[in-house]
Amino acid sequence: MKRKKDAFVNVEGERFPGKTYVDQVLRHVFEGQRDYLRSSMFAIHYAHVIMLTEQHVLSSIDAQKILRSIYQVEAENHGNVAYDERYEDFFFFIEDRIRQVASDEIISNMHIGRSRNDMGVAMYRMVIRTHMLEVQEALLTLADSILEQACQHATTIIPAYTHTQPAQPTTLGHYLLAIYDVCMRDLKRLQAAFVTINHSPMGAAALATTGFPINRERICELLGFEKLVENSYDAIAGADYLAEAAAAMAVCMLNCGRWIQDFLLLATKEFHGIIVADPYVQISSIMPQKRNPVSIEHARALASGSYAEALAVLHMIHNTPFGDIVDTEDDLQPYLYNSFAKAKRVFALMDAVIRTITINKDVLKERASKHAITITELADEVTRKGIPFRRAHEMAATVAKACAAQQKELYEFTLKEVNTILAVVSLTYEEWDHIISPASFINRRNITGGPALPEIQRMLQIRREEAKQHKESLRNMQAKIQHCATYLRVLVQQYVK
Repeated sequence: MKRKKDAFVNVEGERFPGKTYVDQVLRHVFEGQRDYLRSSMFAIHYAHVIMLTEQHVLSSIDAQKILRSIYQVEAENHGNVAYDERYEDFFFFIEDRIRQVASDEIISNMHIGRSRNDMGVAMYRMVIRTHMLEVQEALLTLADSILEQACQHATTIIPAYTHTQPAQPTTLGHYLLAIYDVCMRDLKRLQAAFVTINHSPMGAAALATTGFPINRERICELLGFEKLVENSYDAIAGADYLAEAAAAMAVCMLNCGRWIQDFLLLATKEFHGIIVADPYVQISSIMPQKRNPVSIEHARALASGSYAEALAVLHMIHNTPFGDIVDTEDDLQPYLYNSFAKAKRVFALMDAVIRTITINKDVLKERASKHAITITELADEVTRKGIPFRRAHEMAATVAKACAAQQKELYEFTLKEVNTILAVVSLTYEEWDHIISPASFINRRNITGGPALPEIQRMLQIRREEAKQHKESLRNMQAKIQHCATYLRVLVQQYVK
């Protein structure tokens, strides 16, 4: 056994890091930091050095030397830099490159008043907020196509289902507005998560701030954060910004998956409610008649994948200590980034499908008149004649059973036959025509939020205005972050020119 251990140690080494740790942790961490965090890392370097200089912690001469070195290293191509065992991670690799360029140990003063702890959390927050804004933008684009189709099909009659069974007639516009409203609630959850994310931890240092007279508010401003994570312990220990982002993504993808599943059902030959445009269907390799709606299938799979990645984030945080811990760091981050990336693909695919889809209006309208789907109106009409509602419901159920027993649609019954079944009340021809008509059923439901055209038009107008506000808010936030980044560059140029 000792010989086996000696052989293993001979390969692994006797000092940190061992080969297995390098291969299974450090190499992956290095590549992840290189691919995701590089831009935010340099922004933090610039902002922190400028703040130290403004606070007279660094002299202008030292700041100029440090910033020029950082600027030169940033211009290098690090896209394919491989892990080097001399450095624990990409952070230390970059630090050493800056030191080499400066040829002066004074470069280490760029780390006065900060730690990898606050810097790491700041980098994560900066990367995540960018993803979050991109996801919001993609969701708003999808919402536009949903709203456009809702407008186009405000009067397109369709059957609505409860418990997967025909329930009542409504319109496609009504159904799509429901999806739109869910998407907007998803957007609001993403916006709320963004607010939590867009707080700066910088200046917390390891967890207890620093003895140097730094200005946390200034670096917050330079990096485009909205506010500070004020409590320095919270700045390092808090992981709810990750959890909130993951939770918002999980709920969003869960919601998307539900109506995407509806679209797949509508696209079946048996249902024949929609026709997916040619660019988004695939022909079978051996069955030339097939028009496989693979775009929607991929959207469903990606939504499930995004949901799973978000849940992984929550699981990785669960039961971790309240403090700086690797569980919330580089091993976790890619799951959240992947959740965002897959969600954006879902939104893009479904946007393309919805904008180009063909609706089989006649098929849907015909289906909305079958299976006694308007019989709720019969119960309502009988109630209007003074019969207690529960008794009226039982009478309508008797008519529904007669439909099933005689294998007839509701509209196939004559007025005389219906009045005979009802016995205690008599309907007029006009009343019966309204009862069997899906269009009349819909038009009578002009209550707030109902499917009648005036209500659909009212809701559409409100939602168009809300969409404009959401887009403007998003553009303003994007512009503010970009403005801060540009301003930071201007400050840097004053030192490096």
